[in-house]
Amino acid sequence: MKPKLIEKKYLVTFILVTTLFALWGFANDITNPMVAAFQTVMELTAAKASMVQFAFYGGYATMAIPAALFIRKYSYKRGILLGLSLYAIGAFLFIPAADMQSFTFFCLSLYILTFGLAFLETTANPFILSLGAKETSTRRLNLAQAFNPMGSLCGMSVASLIVLPQLISDHRDAAGQIIFYSLSEAEKADIRVHDLAVIRNPYVAIGLVVLVMFFIIALTRMPKTQSEEQKALGHTHTTRQTLHNLWKNSIYREGVLAQVFYVAAQIMTWTFIIQYADNLGINKATAQMYNIIAMSLFLCSRFISTLLMKFVNSRSLLAFFGCGAALCTLGAILIVGMPGLYCLVGISFFMSLMFPTIYGIALEDVDSQDSTLGAAFLVMAIVGGALMPPLQGMIIDQHTLFGHPAVNVSFILPFICFLFIICYGWRSHLKLKKQ
Repeated sequence: MKPKLIEKKYLVTFILVTTLFALWGFANDITNPMVAAFQTVMELTAAKASMVQFAFYGGYATMAIPAALFIRKYSYKRGILLGLSLYAIGAFLFIPAADMQSFTFFCLSLYILTFGLAFLETTANPFILSLGAKETSTRRLNLAQAFNPMGSLCGMSVASLIVLPQLISDHRDAAGQIIFYSLSEAEKADIRVHDLAVIRNPYVAIGLVVLVMFFIIALTRMPKTQSEEQKALGHTHTTRQTLHNLWKNSIYREGVLAQVFYVAAQIMTWTFIIQYADNLGINKATAQMYNIIAMSLFLCSRFISTLLMKFVNSRSLLAFFGCGAALCTLGAILIVGMPGLYCLVGISFFMSLMFPTIYGIALEDVDSQDSTLGAAFLVMAIVGGALMPPLQGMIIDQHTLFGHPAVNVSFILPFICFLFIICYGWRSHLKLKKQ
């Protein structure tokens, strides 16, 4: 008999933990358009404004390993509760950041907020994998991850329908030029107070939602996983043993690198879609609608790819979707105009399965005792989202390269990332065939 995707005894836990995927999806995708918002209201270069992403994803890199060590010592549930606490603290720090009008303080708030997200991702992903049979673990994670873009869509909708339209700094004249830059310093100061308050409010609201989730999970009993039961019996690997085991596993090792490239490609694609549209004379609020369309494609494709995994090996599917993403990226680079923007939006359809599938493939042959620390390195790989956007921002700041808009040329970076993912999917497929 085929193992069930989700057993009845794990259903409540699965639903609660899956809710966390939506919570960090909201934080991820309300933050992406804030790069463009901060760039205008704080009068920053694209490279400096992208430090928002450096702070956001740098928090993952800083806290992923400490989160794993905390979970190994205590439990998944305590890891979730600490993660929710840090998430709420970071969100509420937006209040003094807006009062002080400090871009550095905003970045620090996001940095602390993502300490919480690092705990949640380090906990939730391996927890979902452990809630049932190993044969269905990658499909189960893809299903749970399908709720991540739902949170992302909420974040994008709040940004597009509430935040960006209220930004006075983005008002344009008849020629499509931003009026804010031509105002006096006193007028700019008044607008800055208003706009930073607009940016602050959704973070404070999500902080309150996170506190509610904290109390719900604190009062809910969670099942023990296999690794937690082994720990209770004293059958655990030392950290040194775990690191040795992970390093010997080539599929895991390459999976961490593939995840670095994937997250970098995802964040670059979603962050700079606004700058790409801006180059075509489209304002931020309208440009953000293209981000929402991209996320809608991403969400639909997540369910489609989860269904396809019943019939197609996840490794070959990863390589195939990687090819689709690379071709769309080429279109965004080479085509100047609306068709190029459509190609950029289309990348999201093919990115949908990449994060959970790379994650599942990498951890498939990892011992349950090593999975928490293994998951931490895969979460730490999110640092790709911190490293690459500033580099892309530097390219965009050149305005024109080789007679081509620099914003188009900048998407060569995601293209390189997708080539690596294609190689990882194909190599892991060939290794599975040999086995």
